[in-house]
Amino acid sequence: MKDFSNIIGHEKIIEYFQNAIAMDKVSHAYILNGADKSGKMMLAEAFAKTLECEKGKTVPCGECHSCRQADGRNQPDIIYVTHEKPNTLGVEDIRKQLNDDIVLKPYSSRYKIYIIDEAEKMNVQAQNALLKTIEEPPAYARILLLTTNADSFLPTILSRCVRLDLKAVADEKIRRYLMEEKQIPDYQADICVAFAQGNVGKAIELSSSENFNEMKNSALQLIKRLKDIDLYEMTQAVKQITEYKLEITDYFDLMMVWYRDVLLYKATADANKLVLKDQIYDIKKAASKSSYEGIELILEALEKAKARLRANVNFELVIELLLLTIKEN
Repeated sequence: MKDFSNIIGHEKIIEYFQNAIAMDKVSHAYILNGADKSGKMMLAEAFAKTLECEKGKTVPCGECHSCRQADGRNQPDIIYVTHEKPNTLGVEDIRKQLNDDIVLKPYSSRYKIYIIDEAEKMNVQAQNALLKTIEEPPAYARILLLTTNADSFLPTILSRCVRLDLKAVADEKIRRYLMEEKQIPDYQADICVAFAQGNVGKAIELSSSENFNEMKNSALQLIKRLKDIDLYEMTQAVKQITEYKLEITDYFDLMMVWYRDVLLYKATADANKLVLKDQIYDIKKAASKSSYEGIELILEALEKAKARLRANVNFELVIELLLLTIKEN
């Protein structure tokens, strides 16, 4: 388990936690609300480790027995609430792992800390069971709810917790981290950063994903030859995209990055601002052959395709319509 110094971004939340510890005003319940892989678990674990550290400072010492246990995720007073069913955190999960356990005093530390990941999966019964505990918790109890959607909680839970919303991390910080710590070349770091949209975890995942590189190559190869393929070859093109049906949003986003680069180069002739710098030769060529209006229409068509798929319109039909729009423009 890491501490606050290992976390990229989220400085305001870290400062808030450290001030609460320094002033001995740690709340009994927190909601950490942010996108998947945005750093909620790292923040929760760093906060829990700091609270349980035997030195009692605003940063964990990393050396005491408690810190070493926390690093191995076997600190007996830091409890991870889990769920059996993949899409539901049920009332029995909350009762057995939290309500029945919280009445027992801490084993070896000042606090007893419960980390509930994917807390948005709590059904109403589970939330009501948790509410009883949050309303009258023991003095030593601290509950951390990690969620991608705090608005799914009952208003009564929201009103009894301190809500901390994770903000997007600056692109330059993520880019620097990928290049310095992960040894990613600049052009690859640019793509990962563009895709991650301020989400550090997603950027790190993309940087080491073979599948993402394959998908990028597939999308760019298709874009480059789309103008030249005949209508009877369209079925093959649709089939190529269907291979990435489960990651279609990322596939469309890759296409959008390409067309935005073409638009940017057409407007500025500046290759330094491009995300796909390694594609400069083809981007130049595409910019010279495309009109501003045509590129805008393609970008709009990509957004429309995303919306149609969210509305469950037939997949093949949506793709075919999108490819025809790209081909015409």
